[in-house]
Amino acid sequence: MGYPDQRFDVNLSILFTELPLLERPAAAAAAGFTAVELWWPWIETPTPPQAELDALKKALDDAGTQLVGLNFYAGQLPGPDRGALSVPGTESDHFRANIEVAADFAASVGCTALNALYGNRVEGADAQVQDALALENLVLAARAADRVGAILLVETLNKPESPLYPLVSAPAAIEVVDKVNAATGLGNAKFLLDLYHLSMNGEDLSQVIKAYAAKTGHVQIADNPGRGAPGTGTLPLERLLDELKDAGYAGWVGLEYKPGDRPSADSFDWLPASARAAG
Repeated sequence: MGYPDQRFDVNLSILFTELPLLERPAAAAAAGFTAVELWWPWIETPTPPQAELDALKKALDDAGTQLVGLNFYAGQLPGPDRGALSVPGTESDHFRANIEVAADFAASVGCTALNALYGNRVEGADAQVQDALALENLVLAARAADRVGAILLVETLNKPESPLYPLVSAPAAIEVVDKVNAATGLGNAKFLLDLYHLSMNGEDLSQVIKAYAAKTGHVQIADNPGRGAPGTGTLPLERLLDELKDAGYAGWVGLEYKPGDRPSADSFDWLPASARAAG
């Protein structure tokens, strides 16, 4: 039990950001990791040139790193946006344009989890209209994910940092997951359980794990307060990950934390080097 008993991956959109994107997979590998995840790297466009997609694939392959999670286009992230799929107009169009691009890229690198951030509430837009649009787009995304043998992830964020994002509790995200699965009949929509975001919302983390481990497709961690590495805050992350394992979760645990004032490579001292390479 404990950290060495988990399968960790490094989120290259929040760690190793002191390096250019194409150098990050090798940096993660040099730190001992064999699995990585990414937010959509091209925040300005849902449809980057094929040459840029090919260059990222080559960087992942050359480093010997497996991409295990990828976000669909989500607008300016990091930045003011929290996804695009429920935002009427141009952003929804961008999300749709990205669906097959992201799915095809995931297929090309063997990535089997695609995360679709819901998007913020928009001033002047009807929430029910936004939710109907979201379901429509999530169904399209779930079908594209299924085509390439992947799951679709729906994530809870936290209200203090994302006040306009409507999915700020585990039950809210689970409700969307269930609606997508009911609409597609595919069963490939899953919950992205982020222990940091849930703790920021004041949820009972052990209870969430007990209730929703079976519907969880991916886990992410950071300590709280501060969103730093495990051990920098007060969350009992090692115990919570053991509870997830006991509840039947055997998937990836994404390290989605801020390294603080030190280089990213120095932020992994909480995890023995022997436990970093995922089998």
